[in-house]
Amino acid sequence: MPGTDQPRRVSTLGRTLIDKVWDSKVVHSGPDEPDLLYIDLHLIHEASSPQAFDGLRISGRSVRRPDLTLAVEDHNVPTDSLVITDGMSRRQIEKLRENCAEAGIRLFRLGDREQGIVHVVGPQYGFIQPGMSVVCGDSHTSTHGAFGALAFGVGTSDVEHVLATQTMQLTRPMTMSVEFTGTLPPDVSAKDLILALIARIGANGANGHVIEYSGAPLARMSMEGRMTMCNMSIEAGARAGLIAPDQITFDYLAGLPAAPRGEAWDEAVAYWKTLATDPGTRFDHTVRLDVGELTPYVTWGTNPGQAVPLGDQVPEPAAFADPEQRAAARRALVYMGLVPGTRMDAIEIDTVFVGSCTNGRIEDLRAVADVLRGRRIADSVDMLVVPGSMAVRRQAEEEGLHEVFTASGAQWRLSGCSMCLGMNTDRLIGAKRCASTSNRNYEGRQGAQARTHLVSPAVAAATAVTGRLAAPSNLL
Repeated sequence: MPGTDQPRRVSTLGRTLIDKVWDSKVVHSGPDEPDLLYIDLHLIHEASSPQAFDGLRISGRSVRRPDLTLAVEDHNVPTDSLVITDGMSRRQIEKLRENCAEAGIRLFRLGDREQGIVHVVGPQYGFIQPGMSVVCGDSHTSTHGAFGALAFGVGTSDVEHVLATQTMQLTRPMTMSVEFTGTLPPDVSAKDLILALIARIGANGANGHVIEYSGAPLARMSMEGRMTMCNMSIEAGARAGLIAPDQITFDYLAGLPAAPRGEAWDEAVAYWKTLATDPGTRFDHTVRLDVGELTPYVTWGTNPGQAVPLGDQVPEPAAFADPEQRAAARRALVYMGLVPGTRMDAIEIDTVFVGSCTNGRIEDLRAVADVLRGRRIADSVDMLVVPGSMAVRRQAEEEGLHEVFTASGAQWRLSGCSMCLGMNTDRLIGAKRCASTSNRNYEGRQGAQARTHLVSPAVAAATAVTGRLAAPSNLL
């Protein structure tokens, strides 16, 4: 999908993967100023684009490359029906449709076979490819780094600039290497790895950096798992996260509608194979994490860094050496209604949400179905299973997963961002407690007083069965 006016690729010797992709997109670089980068793909949705299009009209400009822009309806869409009842949500959807029609931008509308969450739709059709630069007015654009793409969220003014010029200014980030070692234990997934990392380095531990993930556990991980990892890079404070493309990447992309074919495929793979950090190259910072002793992780507080193993206890704020962390822990416990020393696996849950751009793919739904099969969810629990796209929904139904969900007592929904954030009708009312496969547990994220515990899909399913935070092994 990259266009003909992209910059010339430069030499790729002695650099990190991050540097290689960055340098290949530089249109202009000058002393004491940000680099001007070419953008291969611009993703937009209804929540972040209306002001940008208004800005274009005011300045008398048009969309430079509508063929390199892809739009979806995801944040405001209802997942229980195709009817939008909220007036503001309906207006945002209408504006997106008007803007896309005027500019000639491809739009995946509510009700379309291709509709879904932007960070699920892009990869599943092959729009995201190694070495690309990808932006979207959504922080979890970092998801696409799983393909070895440089992908990051941008603000409204940047959205307007990219629409008008297909470029944007960015200051070159620092680089961080995160190397995982060991073998994943049972019950431990990509979601647990990223939560464990963020708990270790902090929710702002990678500020100013782009992360490259590597190591044996990732080499054996599916593209779905890698997307989960890169999706939550932003929760560690990073601008983006990347994983070098390999045969798993190529196999995932082969045959997808937007992927190259024939000789173009061979040429693309030959280039993609060069997208790896050169041996001996140094990063600005390096973190190593042995996964061999990990167990499922769950958050107890109000940022993704406030997480512990499921078998641990709610921490005592006084145990934090840093004064800011102590104060943050106290505030979090008040909001979450938790007492230090409480076992995490004793915390009762009202609602379980499976979905989002973090864990709404077919692999995630299979993991949930594996736990729920032959079981019923607790009477005290409401459970929503929301596929990340209509294509994921169709595949799940072809595999009979939806029958497992409904037989267990869970709700099987249409695709959308759903309960990940309070921008649609899928939100918690009051101080309900939710085990969520989404990416953020901020105050008010899922509702005005909602209390969110971030978990993996398998933990979410086990929690739904027991009515309290639990891992699949707890059901045996």
